[in-house]
Amino acid sequence: MARMVHCLKLNKEAEGLDFAPLPGPLGQKVYENISKEAWNEWIRLQTMMVNEYQLNLADPEARKHLLGQMQKYLFGDGVESVPNYTPPK
Repeated sequence: MARMVHCLKLNKEAEGLDFAPLPGPLGQKVYENISKEAWNEWIRLQTMMVNEYQLNLADPEARKHLLGQMQKYLFGDGVESVPNYTPPK
């Protein structure tokens, strides 16, 4: 049976992650409070951000930026819109 969590992002009961997606306390917080659905939405948004901003993930500043955006997206008020992005019709 799937592990259920009250997802803070979606504000509903949903299937939880199978494991912490990050090391440390932040990973544990995501594991305990974010659903698979919300995490997958973040992964799609993160991929778009990496492509649109042309981020080099070998750069510690780029990783720091993405981590901050992840926290805003999952636990805060959301992320700033990605420039030059036009949603598909």
